[in-house]
Amino acid sequence: MNPLPQLLLAPMQDVSVLPLWRCLERRGGPDVYVTEYLRVHRDSHPEKWILASIRELETEKPVMAQMIGNDPEHLVRTAKSIQRLVPCAGIDINLGCPAPTVCGKQAGGALLRNHDLIRRIALELRPVVQGRLTIKTRIGFETPAEFDALLELFASLPLDSLAIHGRTVRERYRSDVHTAEIARAVAALPFPVVANGSIVSVASARAMLRKTGAAGLMIGRGAIRDPWLFDGIRDDLAGREPPRRRLHEVLAYLRDLTGEVVSDGDFEKESQIVNRMKKFTNYIASGISGGALNDELRRATTLAVYDESCRRHLENDDFFAEEPGEDGTLFCGITELGRSN
Repeated sequence: MNPLPQLLLAPMQDVSVLPLWRCLERRGGPDVYVTEYLRVHRDSHPEKWILASIRELETEKPVMAQMIGNDPEHLVRTAKSIQRLVPCAGIDINLGCPAPTVCGKQAGGALLRNHDLIRRIALELRPVVQGRLTIKTRIGFETPAEFDALLELFASLPLDSLAIHGRTVRERYRSDVHTAEIARAVAALPFPVVANGSIVSVASARAMLRKTGAAGLMIGRGAIRDPWLFDGIRDDLAGREPPRRRLHEVLAYLRDLTGEVVSDGDFEKESQIVNRMKKFTNYIASGISGGALNDELRRATTLAVYDESCRRHLENDDFFAEEPGEDGTLFCGITELGRSN
């Protein structure tokens, strides 16, 4: 097992954005940032706000640009354009998005059913990608039984690394993570494997590394909820006890994030700011005050009401829970990585 795994922020659509990145970076942040996906098709141009997030994040850490699409020609065109416009560390290809609108266009996770096309995409991108060429995948479309053939395919591709979300496309986010499949990939592939899926705490990160031997961890929802998680994992790996966070620190994080969202956006109505924040607070507030905070924030329409709810529930020295708790819509499949590990 690699004692110093690389920690990556997972690409999350509408959430892996510059305001969040800035707040995470102030609290330790990942080793590598990955953008939300840039949509690629015949008439596409790289989304300006995603390019701006790469350009404007004040860090020396690498930022990968993720693309989603199914046409090698247009993926190559877009990769060239991205690299010309911003200083990205490389290109990541999305083979894991389970959204029906994406899969219906034969992109994202749907590509796992077309191995020949995956091969063409990787082989045609490799000569034009100046930095790292990586893929983020799932272990199959319908069933984990598909993973044998996928492993054989991935082993033949000119990749620099592979991030594996240990679920199938059909399982979306609502099953246990298939850690055994990630471990098989670690053993079989000639390049580093990054483990992804339900890493929501220091304990679950430790368990994922123990069960898979992965060279890195990619963390998404857990990092939105707990912006200190990356540093907590680093502390744990170094044999240090990660500090326990207090609810007033969560309040400061939420206010910091709100300020970044306001300054980064072009909002016509205050309710639009509040609705934008709900994409984050859905995860951050999960389980706090028995769910009462999230219930209040979901009903909020003004910043004053939103902030008052946050203040009332968070302006105290109570400990912030180290685990988010099982939640069938937000945090699920976490028991397989276990609180006792």
